Parts: sequence; C-alpha cells; structure tokens
Amino acid sequence: MTTPAPARTRPATGFHTLTVAAVEHVCEDAAAITFDVPAELREAYAFEAGQSLTLRRFVDGVEHRRSYSICAAAGEAPRIGVREIPDGFFSSWLVREVVPGTRIEVQPPAGSWRADPATGERHLCIAAGSGITPMLSVASTVLTHPGARVSLLYGNRTSRTVMFAEELGDLKNRYGARFQLVHVLSREPRDVELFSGRLDRDRLRRLLTDLLPAETYDHVWLCGPLQMIEDARAVLGELAVPAKVHVELFYVDEPPPQPRRAADVPAGATTELTMILDGLRTTSAVPRDTTLLEGAQASRADLPFACKGGVCGTCRAVVREGEVDMRRNYALEESELAAGFVLTCQTFPAADRVTIDYDA
Repeated sequence: MTTPAPARTRPATGFHTLTVAAVEHVCEDAAAITFDVPAELREAYAFEAGQSLTLRRFVDGVEHRRSYSICAAAGEAPRIGVREIPDGFFSSWLVREVVPGTRIEVQPPAGSWRADPATGERHLCIAAGSGITPMLSVASTVLTHPGARVSLLYGNRTSRTVMFAEELGDLKNRYGARFQLVHVLSREPRDVELFSGRLDRDRLRRLLTDLLPAETYDHVWLCGPLQMIEDARAVLGELAVPAKVHVELFYVDEPPPQPRRAADVPAGATTELTMILDGLRTTSAVPRDTTLLEGAQASRADLPFACKGGVCGTCRAVVREGEVDMRRNYALEESELAAGFVLTCQTFPAADRVTIDYDA
C-alpha cells in the first residue's frame, strides 16, 4: 500500500506587493524582515510552522526569485530570515538595502514543513547557519503546547555568526527544561570539546547518543547544507531512530547535474506537454532537451517556481501521463515520489505526450 504524499500548501501563483514593516539585524551578516499584510490578504498569508515565502523583483527587465523560510511563530506576522551571501544579488539587497516601507512582491506561503502545535510531541531540531530560520518557527510554535518538548542542535562558525541568538535565549528562558539548546561552534573553542567543531557524522553520533538520545523524539527536523543533512540522516539510520524525519536544504554544495545531451535526445524531438494549473489546461509542443518548467513557461507565465535548483520544491507537480526523467531532487520525500510527483525544474520529458498537474 502506497503511503499518501504529505500535503503541501502550493502558493497561489500570483504575487502581492507587501510593505516591509520591520528590519532587524540578527547578527553581523543576517537580517529578519517582517511584512505588513493588509486585512484582505491575511487569510492568504496565514502560514504553518516551517513554511517559506518566495520573493520576486525585476531589475533591468529581468525577473529574479528567491525562497526564504519563515522564522515567526504561526499566527504572527510573516517574517523571513536572510543571511547575506558574498556578492549575493538578492540577499545583499535584502540585508543591506531594504528598510521599513520598502515594497516587495511576495507569493503566499508554501512548503511541506508543517509542525503541528496541537499534539504536544517531542521534537529534535538540527540546524547549521541560516538553517535556524525554519527551526525558530517550528520551536516557537510547537512549544505553545504545554506538553511539547524541543531540543535544538545549532552549528555555526563563531558566536558572532549565530542568527537569532537573543530570541533563542528568550525561548530558553520562557520554556525552561522543555527547550534544550546546544550551540556547536566550528571556529571558536568551547569549554566542552563536544561543542567545538562541525556538526559532522562523528559529532552528531556522540551528541545523539550521550547528550540528546535520538530515540526519545517523535519528529526530527534537519535544515542546513547537504553534507550535514547526509551525515545526520546516516546517524539517525545507524541509531534506528523511529521518529518522522523532515529535511530542508538551503544550500547544495555539489555541482549541478549535467543537462541532457544530443546523445540522449533525438534531433528535433518534441513532446506534447499538457499542464494543469488553477484548473486550466494548456498544451504546447516543447523540446525534449528542455525541462518541463522551461518548456511550460513558453505558454504559461504564471507557473510556480523559486530556486530552479531542485531544493525548494515550489515547482512540484504530479505526472498524470507519459514518461519523464528527473535529474535532481533535494525537496521531495519518498512518499511523494511514489505518488508520481516530480520537480519540474529538474525534469525532462521522455515521451511523445506528457501531462503534469500543479494542482495535485
């Protein structure tokens, strides 16, 4: 029996222009940006813990999109956490130039991370760097249940690069023993050797064996670079942890997959691609050496997407007909793959006719 794919909230495809209500610099190279949502849009921008917002801006006529995790508790105004990437076109603008009153195009919340505050469960969060952003939303939301417990392992280079240090301290003060917080620094010595170094496979195994026994949790939330995610999943497997594991990447530190070559595709081959979005079916001929997303955009400009790197999951759709070839996936879970979902930004058509459904 196939396990049903987890429900995801796909954003309405349209963007709305929201006004920045506040900008708070949460460490030397990162900021939290809060949006003011008018009353008529509050239902559309209501979010669940762990979801994200896609932002859009046009510069010299070129469209740019980025997806950022929400770092507020469910029920609060939407707020994103942004770490500046060196020479980052979008992140530098957000961290250094955006001020209260700036107007930004924002898509409604999306994402499969949906921590339920009504269950009072036990949560283990493992984050590195800006991976703390969705964890802050998860922790501050679920801890509102008096029976919930959260343990957070947070890795950074130095104490100066710790995002939301004060807010994490406030959570500790507010919830006491129900919130365990462990900082691990890779480039700054700590009094305890276990807390000095990277969150690699060996250190995670020791932490989850000696300090925070992993078998005591109902949910494990992982957010960080690919290597940390892979190490954490390996350790959880070694320890036979029964908890539900949720994964989100903010960075993939490996080269992108090779595009389809002439040898893979007959010269001039096309596919009759039908896409279903917001109940509307559109069909067009697309080259087989073009991803489903790129091919579909030629006739539908309103398709959902953000990173185009196989990480955020915004462009997710179900294949209803035909064969396809997905080259990279860091966003879909096994149950989603079994249900026929693909990331259209990483998937090529491989049949005469293909139908994809964004409304699934």
